[in-house]
Amino acid sequence: MIQLSRRAALAGTAALVALPSRAENAPGITDKEILFGQTMPYSGPASSYGTIGKSADAYFKMINDQGGIDGRKLRMISLDDGYVPPKTVELTRRLIEEDNVAFLFNTLGTPTTNATRKYVNSKKVPQLFIASGATQFGDREHFPWSLGWQPTYQIEGRIYAKHILKTAPDAKIGVLYQGDDSGRDYFKGIKDGLGEANAKMIVATATYEVTDPTVDSQILELHDKGADVLFMTGIPRFNAMAIRKAADIGWKPRLFYISSTGSSVATAIVPAGVEKAVGVITASYLKDPTDKQWATDPGFVEWKAFMAKYYPSGDVTDVNNVYGYTCAQTLVATLKQCGKDLSRANILRQATNLDFVLPMLQPGVRVKTGPEDYYPLKQMRLVKFDGTAWIPFGDAISG
Repeated sequence: MIQLSRRAALAGTAALVALPSRAENAPGITDKEILFGQTMPYSGPASSYGTIGKSADAYFKMINDQGGIDGRKLRMISLDDGYVPPKTVELTRRLIEEDNVAFLFNTLGTPTTNATRKYVNSKKVPQLFIASGATQFGDREHFPWSLGWQPTYQIEGRIYAKHILKTAPDAKIGVLYQGDDSGRDYFKGIKDGLGEANAKMIVATATYEVTDPTVDSQILELHDKGADVLFMTGIPRFNAMAIRKAADIGWKPRLFYISSTGSSVATAIVPAGVEKAVGVITASYLKDPTDKQWATDPGFVEWKAFMAKYYPSGDVTDVNNVYGYTCAQTLVATLKQCGKDLSRANILRQATNLDFVLPMLQPGVRVKTGPEDYYPLKQMRLVKFDGTAWIPFGDAISG
């Protein structure tokens, strides 16, 4: 189960940090256990994402109750980095050098994971299914031990651009994005998607930092510069602020997009005020638990039963709990695919050789990787908030 403070170093494995020359099990793997680790923001400005780690750990508990993987129980050490990169570096070193984990799983955040990537690759430790859509986490040439999971922010930005060009080709676009690699990825995606037209269509841009108390001044700036389409990227707290402030000043953009990273009904829409979010658009690759169309869907029914038994304190309106569950399913499928070879090299090899559909992915979306393709998910569906749920429109599309 999740451990936030106890160190679980395994005796006799410290010398195996470097990749072994022959196929022997990775450190942290015994006949009875597969030990791995992650960092997750259980505190700080991105703490609403902490439930991802909890829902994934609950899924691993369910797998353990079913006998584990080839008789081995899954044990994840999940440590709170507060979304602070220096803390992430410290905890990542601890996981690898003291706790002797076999690999890292679903570490959350672009700036936090970026701070550890060079070190992790120098140790040749798989850094699997990073909880970020930053394009840099598919750089197999320079960082072959690190790969993402969700669709990239550039893909998502291009999807919004396609929709703008189709429905509002005369748009005056205002963009508000987080001032880090994730925000810049989104901005690049929407510019690339607009093509040569972007210079005249984007009339205003602004940025914010995750330490900022509000984005009120940025929203006012974009409004005053004449934007009639708004694209907002960020974590739930800031997307909620943007929705609320735009409504409070009476600004009703004809198209209002928020990034999927901050689109949870529980942690973004409800805090903003559901009535203020009606008509807002995002892109989704997961079945949203607030959408009643999934009520009898077998995958959704199974997820609800899982939540009731293994994570009863979790919010069933929070799509982040679908995220953690589905990403955990991806890891379990990868480990099963490893067979009897649980070396770090083979774990990475199998993570980059996936092709399957999972029950809580949107129709048309599948997990697919290859030795030259470190981006597992590449399709999304546009969805619009109707006052109670995110309602999909159109088919799954790629950016």
